[in-house]
Amino acid sequence: MKIPTLLITVLAALSLGLAGCSSSTARDTDKANPDGSPKTLRIGYQLIPNGDLIVKDQKWLEQALPHTTITWSKFDSGGDVNTAMIAGSIDIGLAGSSPVTKGLTAPLNIKYKVVWIFDVIGDNEALVARGAGSVKDLKGKKIATPFSSTSHYSLLAALQEAGLTESDVKLLDMEPPDIQAAWTRQDIDAAYVWTPHLAQLQKDGKTLVTSGELAKRGKLTADLAVVRNAFADKYPKAVQAWLTQEDRAVKLVRQDKTAAAAAVARQLNLVPAEASRQIDQLILLDAKEQAGPDYLGTPKKPGAFAQNLLSAAEFLKAQGKIQGIPPLSTFQQNLGAKELADTFGP
Repeated sequence: MKIPTLLITVLAALSLGLAGCSSSTARDTDKANPDGSPKTLRIGYQLIPNGDLIVKDQKWLEQALPHTTITWSKFDSGGDVNTAMIAGSIDIGLAGSSPVTKGLTAPLNIKYKVVWIFDVIGDNEALVARGAGSVKDLKGKKIATPFSSTSHYSLLAALQEAGLTESDVKLLDMEPPDIQAAWTRQDIDAAYVWTPHLAQLQKDGKTLVTSGELAKRGKLTADLAVVRNAFADKYPKAVQAWLTQEDRAVKLVRQDKTAAAAAVARQLNLVPAEASRQIDQLILLDAKEQAGPDYLGTPKKPGAFAQNLLSAAEFLKAQGKIQGIPPLSTFQQNLGAKELADTFGP
C-alpha cells in the first residue's frame, strides 16, 4: 500500500523530532550562554558551490561565535531540509526557492523566514539526457529528479514549454547521489539535477536546457537560507554573525577567486579549476545587492523576490503540488529584510 506523501513527511518529521529531542545538542539550541549567544547553532547545508561552503571550510562562523557549538549537517535536497525544519532539528538551512515556497504554504506552513539568497541558479542545474535532441524527445522516457526541489520545479517548467505533461514521461524521485548511480547503470534516460553530480552526467549526456535559460524566460530559481523564526527572535546577534560571514564569502569570491575556489574544492573533493568553473555557473549576491528592490528589499519595502515566490506557488498549484496559493503578503512577511538591515545598515 502506498502511504500518502504528506503522511510520510509527518512521520519522518516526528521521527527526526524524537531523535533530536534525545540529544543534548538539540536541547542546547534553545539555551543561551552568559554572553547571550546560543549554546548550539545547527546548520543544514548542501554540496552546492556557493559561499556557504567557504564559510564552513574556513570555520569563520566558529570564530565569530566562539562560545557556540556549530554543527553542520549535510542534506541532499531542500525537501529534506523542510522535514528537518518541521522537526526542529536544525536552525538554519539551505533550500531551493521551490521547496521554500512549499514550506511557506499549506499544509506545511513552516515557521521560518528567508534571510539570505545563497545564489541565483544558473547553468549549475540542468536537464541532461541520452538519445534525445530536445525536451520533446523525452516523451515516454524515464526522468529522475529530487521531488520538491528547484530542479523538479524547473523540470516541470521545461516539460510544459515543450508541450509535455507529467503523464507523458516517467518521473522518478531520486536524490542527486542516487541519480548519478542510476545514470551510470543506464537505468534512466534523463535527469534534472545540480552540480557536482550534474557535471558527471554531462560527460556523456546532452544538456537540453539549463535553469539559467529558464530564468531568462521567467522561471527563476535560487538557493535560499531559511532560519527558524523562534531562533531568529531569540538570537538576533547570532543570525547577524552568520549573515556577516556569508557576505564575507561572497566578497572573497569576487576579490580572491583562487582562495575561494580552493575552499570550495576541499568541500566538494574537486580540483580547484573545476570548483572555480562550478562557482561561475551561479550568480552570487552580496548584502547590498540582496537588500535591493529586486531581491529581499528593506523592512519598509519588501523586495520583488516575494513576487518570485508567489509565481512559483501559482505554478506549483497549477501542477497540483500545493493545496492553495497564499497572498503576496505571506511571502513579503517572510523575507528577512529586517535581519539584513540590522546587520548591514539601511
